[in-house]
Amino acid sequence: MASDSLQRSLREHLAWWGLRHFTSDREYFAWQRRHLSSEDLKLLALRVEQKRKGDRDDEIAFYDLAAHPTIFPVLYSQRYEYYEAIGRRTIASLGQAKNILDFGCGLGVLATFYARHFRDRTFVGVDRSAASLAVARQKVHELGLDNLRFECVDAEAEPLSGAYDLVLTAHALLQAEHDPGLPSENWRTFERACNVLQQASFERRTGLGARLDRLCDVLHPNGRMIASEKTRQLARRVPFQRALAHRGLQLVAPPDPIRYRSIEEEVEDGPFYLLQVGSQAAMAWDERPEQDSGQAFVQEAVSVATDPRAPLYENHWPSAQAAWEQLENREVTREMRREGPAGRQLHVERGASQGLQYLYCANTFDQRQLVIVEGVHSAMVDAYYQEIVDGMSKEGGS
Repeated sequence: MASDSLQRSLREHLAWWGLRHFTSDREYFAWQRRHLSSEDLKLLALRVEQKRKGDRDDEIAFYDLAAHPTIFPVLYSQRYEYYEAIGRRTIASLGQAKNILDFGCGLGVLATFYARHFRDRTFVGVDRSAASLAVARQKVHELGLDNLRFECVDAEAEPLSGAYDLVLTAHALLQAEHDPGLPSENWRTFERACNVLQQASFERRTGLGARLDRLCDVLHPNGRMIASEKTRQLARRVPFQRALAHRGLQLVAPPDPIRYRSIEEEVEDGPFYLLQVGSQAAMAWDERPEQDSGQAFVQEAVSVATDPRAPLYENHWPSAQAAWEQLENREVTREMRREGPAGRQLHVERGASQGLQYLYCANTFDQRQLVIVEGVHSAMVDAYYQEIVDGMSKEGGS
């Protein structure tokens, strides 16, 4: 299907579901207030907070509520461009698969789109929210689809049935968004040691290991998997990729970063993976930070800032580490380091270089910050330094 035709078809499908595309927060929230009561919004906010802090029962309760007919069109319109991004890539990657499992299908928004366009293929959607699947089954009936059915299964607690040559999963394997992942070996590096115990702990506490094992049990020996999770952060991407590789899933194509807007907010989800069991042309896994928009700092090119209140240089990306390493004749005047559990470290450093003043902060979860100012504005980085140190002290005492 041609790209323009595919996008038009997908947008018509989303409109059929009652979803609308917004580019303005003001317009979206005005629409939201017209369709949802204050009680609906309060209950949704409560379920979101319980989902963030709770267990899988709290996750199920959130998705059950979100499936309400008056709520889901409004709530999932925020994900409009997400559906476009995942739907287009998935359609292009289905290949010749005939028996396809959509794991974590939710309401079936995308599952019904795939089934409508590939009537000669069999689709099975699996989710653990019974309320979501009730909506999905009603939509299948309305569309007259006989090649798509649904099963309510909690894959953390029970096995899946059937056998598939392709498994689709998006935002369903690694839902624990609050989990920071695996720390690097120390604050100076982005590399992760191959620590079996740390990897096993990550897979257990996020539920990733159990879910992946269930999917591999129903995937044909030469089957493929399409996966997309919230793994933009290297600390989550590395253990996720290692979990895939450990189960014999190898890259078929280079991972494709997923970027879209949730109304006005720019979202970077992490890569879209096309995988195959035991691929003969396996590609290497990349455990380096993604390229970012941080600019290199060139000491000779520094000029007087046009805004005296602004730093000469500021970088909050992983590339800040390379810029810090390039500072000549660094003279550290103050520094503090905090050690945490499981090898976690936070380092904050105040110093001078070639007549300039700087603040550098780094931790083992890949956060980097470098701020450079002229000497006359040293109070600015002194204040930054003290703010971070005070935060470290409070956190250490809590």
